[in-house]
Amino acid sequence: MPPPSRPLRKLGFLTIGLFDEADPRRGHEATLRVIELGERLGFDSAWVRHRHLQFGISSPVAVLAAATQRTSRIDLGTAVIPLGWENPLRLAEDLATVDVLSGGRLNPGVSVGPPMHFDRVREALYPDTADAEDFTHRRVERLLAHVRGEPVTDFRGTEGIEVFSDRVQPHSPGLADRLWYGGGSFGSARWAGEHGLNLLVSSVVKAEGRTGFADIQRDQILAFRSAHPDGDRARVSQGLVVIPTDSATASQRAKYEAYAAARLPRTATPQGPAGLLFSPDFVGPAEEIAERLSAHAGFREVDEVAFALPFTFEAGDYEQILTDIAGALGPALGWKPSVDGG
Repeated sequence: MPPPSRPLRKLGFLTIGLFDEADPRRGHEATLRVIELGERLGFDSAWVRHRHLQFGISSPVAVLAAATQRTSRIDLGTAVIPLGWENPLRLAEDLATVDVLSGGRLNPGVSVGPPMHFDRVREALYPDTADAEDFTHRRVERLLAHVRGEPVTDFRGTEGIEVFSDRVQPHSPGLADRLWYGGGSFGSARWAGEHGLNLLVSSVVKAEGRTGFADIQRDQILAFRSAHPDGDRARVSQGLVVIPTDSATASQRAKYEAYAAARLPRTATPQGPAGLLFSPDFVGPAEEIAERLSAHAGFREVDEVAFALPFTFEAGDYEQILTDIAGALGPALGWKPSVDGG
């Protein structure tokens, strides 16, 4: 097996946090238990997805606030918060608060663009300002400025007995350096690099007239690093769907293989008006997956991953998958746990 060009340094996972509409607490608690398990297994990071008007986590920052009180070491990330739904100033306050509570472990990932199904939600989300809202990269720039502690008002001082700051409070030094941008196109990758952000890449890229998922992703990563002040040291984390089966039961293996097979047709050609190209899912024994990843052009450019857990599996499935990732796949890729499991 050829060694990856960059030894795997950080191992993470990503979950959507599904729940039953009739019992949402149970689903949210299950997500928190998965994060706790990840810390026990030695994972470096746990990430949560963002879903609005669906039965997945709609407020990852709130969930991660709870996770800060149930973990002590593991990094906690969002992949990603769609900023079209957010006021950057208010979000900066929430992110800084959770980062303070975590002891500097928060890794916010964000993206831009109009909210999904904007025509259906615009009156509820922006009843008076929908046509004036800016959903471009400028929204990230605003968030980054607020997180960095740049002034948001021309007043600071005391009025009566109340003391006011001219920047977001609390201010959490270092948080801006842990801000990630979720990009899947050459333009977004270059923009993230030019602005000194970290880059999250996933199992989806914009084909932009090209073929070959892995090669496209590699070239996007290279474009990001060529534009970033840190060059080859700029951080990139990859989020493919990876399902090792070493300790899986026969029924689990059958379910996993059926899941991947049902999703395989979308990987053949670009999908939809945006021309999105999807990566095949990686299912099988850890050694086999390690060989496939080591030959993957995109994976060979990263030393951090946040493998995505499938959306619709059960708690026992996630426990098995995470245990095999930490105990078998990670070591096969050269990774060592941050702490001994247990």
